[in-house]
Amino acid sequence: MTDTPLLEVNDLAVSFGQGEGEVAAVKSASFVLRKGETLSLVGESGSGKTVTVLSILRLLPYPRARHPKGSIKFKGVEVVGAPENVMREIRGNRVGMVFQEPMTSLNPLHNIEKQVGEVLEVHAGLDGDARRTRVLELLSLVGLPEAENRLSALPHELSGGQRQRVMIAMALALGPDLLIADEPTTALDVTIQAQILELLKDLQRRLGMALLFITHDLAIVRKLGGRVCVMKDGLVVEQGDVETVFNSPQHAYTKHLVAAEPRGEPPAPVVDAPEVVGADNLKVWFPIKRGLIRRTVDHIKAVDGVTLSVKAGDTVGVVGESGSGKTTLGLALLRLIASDGEIRFRGARTDGLKRNELRPLRRDMQVVFQDPFGSLSPRMTIGEIVGEGLVIHGIGTPAERRDQVAEGLRDVGLDPAMLDRYPHEFSGGQRQRIAIARAMVLRPKFLMLDEPTSALDVSVQAQIVDLLRMLQAKYGLAYLFISHDLRVVRALANEVIVMKDGKVRESGPSQQIFSSPQDPYTKQLMAAALELRTA
Repeated sequence: MTDTPLLEVNDLAVSFGQGEGEVAAVKSASFVLRKGETLSLVGESGSGKTVTVLSILRLLPYPRARHPKGSIKFKGVEVVGAPENVMREIRGNRVGMVFQEPMTSLNPLHNIEKQVGEVLEVHAGLDGDARRTRVLELLSLVGLPEAENRLSALPHELSGGQRQRVMIAMALALGPDLLIADEPTTALDVTIQAQILELLKDLQRRLGMALLFITHDLAIVRKLGGRVCVMKDGLVVEQGDVETVFNSPQHAYTKHLVAAEPRGEPPAPVVDAPEVVGADNLKVWFPIKRGLIRRTVDHIKAVDGVTLSVKAGDTVGVVGESGSGKTTLGLALLRLIASDGEIRFRGARTDGLKRNELRPLRRDMQVVFQDPFGSLSPRMTIGEIVGEGLVIHGIGTPAERRDQVAEGLRDVGLDPAMLDRYPHEFSGGQRQRIAIARAMVLRPKFLMLDEPTSALDVSVQAQIVDLLRMLQAKYGLAYLFISHDLRVVRALANEVIVMKDGKVRESGPSQQIFSSPQDPYTKQLMAAALELRTA
């Protein structure tokens, strides 16, 4: 490292709009980043982390976004107000960026070779064999398996971890001095998280670049090391080296972040509780068809012979990497996708029922999805969203339904006065509470929770875990909890099922699985989670 700053952010402010409608997203942010250094920006959603970083590359929606004060200098060049030709030289050439969600950042219509090669063509003028050779070098550099065979693949044909490696390859294409990574591991499994973090650290050492990392996961910050800036409400409230800030936090908010983690134990199993949902030898196989007549030549065995039982008042946690079959299993239990094998709901078989026969049972089996914003209609008010199930099932009069919606919002810790507002007016944690209220207003017996905390800040995760425990105790709910976050699973689940490649590798009481795993794959998962927590 040298003493000359690579990046200097001084008293930066960012506002959207003007007059009465002005929103101050960043009020004052100051930090310095030198060559080869690692700096992490941490804080909850809405703290101003991403807006600060997007300002560095001038990627905000100008002129609606503006900088009332402050300065950003990259290698001594002022970025705030810089002409576009200066910014084109900085973007891609000198600064690369990896965005949070690779699936939405990659063009679904273009193959991997075209997308990585586009950067090389636009900025370096490479084409033909030279461009293809450089694309292969980059994909090999980031550890994408079978790189040459992946060149023609579309984004949806890659796993989450593979897509993120492609995004990193694009960001590194021109050998930047600074790599910005905005929540690059949020939606990834714990083992893939560890691989991506190790990859970034290795690339940083080999290429000598600086790393600016945005995250809400403090375990990741500990593993990365270097320095950290803690942001709250648009202000940098504390900064310093990682060990000092985390071991001796000075600001009250930093202390709150360090202490915030899903804690506690799941409720004790109810003795002789009735089974709510069960399955025997459940299979979901997707055919692979080839040739002119689309003949089936093989199958993708997404779920392959799974047996389970979820009892009233219990939580069964399902863990495993992306593509292991977790979500497919949950959808099959709810009869939302076709499957083979026996499925039971409250003692009666449902695997042979037709759609109209299943409809009356839908009230008692509900689902909460991973992305609370994507699962809520932006055109409907919160009252309409939460009350939609009541309307579909013909429950109550309009006045009674409004009262039930108000009670549902109170159940999840929200003010009923909010029911005429829209989803975009709420934070991520509040939107997830709304999604839970929508499921709970029908008083179901079974709730499938598909990664309901993965996109949330650690303090909000803890709140949602406490909320789910409270609702389970109050209503005797049975949960199927799908997650890659083992901390959350440990705090909620009585039983754990570990899946890989559609099969159950290990299952049993939560305490047994976490304290003494038997299967090598389970041991690998636990080791990766432990490494992140103790790094």
